[in-house]
Amino acid sequence: MFDAKLRPWIDPPLNRLGQAAAARGIGADRVTVAGLILGLACAVTLALSGPGWLALFLLALGRLADGLDGAIARASRKTDYGGYLDIFCDFIFYAAVPLALILRAPAENAVAGAFLIASFYVNAASFLGFAAIAGKRGMETTAQGQKSLYYAQGLLEGAETIGFFAFLCLFPQLFAPAAWVFGGLCLITAIARVVLARGVFHHP
Repeated sequence: MFDAKLRPWIDPPLNRLGQAAAARGIGADRVTVAGLILGLACAVTLALSGPGWLALFLLALGRLADGLDGAIARASRKTDYGGYLDIFCDFIFYAAVPLALILRAPAENAVAGAFLIASFYVNAASFLGFAAIAGKRGMETTAQGQKSLYYAQGLLEGAETIGFFAFLCLFPQLFAPAAWVFGGLCLITAIARVVLARGVFHHP
């Protein structure tokens, strides 16, 4: 919901960093993998009941890398593989944080965490399915910046998910109720995309 609104604020500094990194020979794919490693380190910190500030710091660094890889690619050479690797690593990270909090307190968090991960799965299907058909039809959008996939807007997007994860880093004891609420909003987002897809794709 907020991704498109944030783009004018975050893209200029990211693009400057990307140009500087590309000039030093830093590859976008390496930054993508580094971002995943930082995200997984955040998840491990949460699973082991580590300091919330450390988990939040690792989250911030990982998401900075996730934005920087695209800026580096734009400043050097964009590839389809780079876009594929980016979305693949994103979904590993999105699953890792709820799983970490389930492992942290299984008795309290298992059911809510399973619901949250299932809602992520459903939402991902709505997102990736829309992107696949949009790509087949040659549809393009830059509302969320220059992306390798067509990004259909929704109630919950990247900014909201990162804000939710930041909240969990600081208040992991509230995971269960927060997971039920956020998971429900994910399902609403998925249903809205299905309705949108019917209007866009119903006729050839």
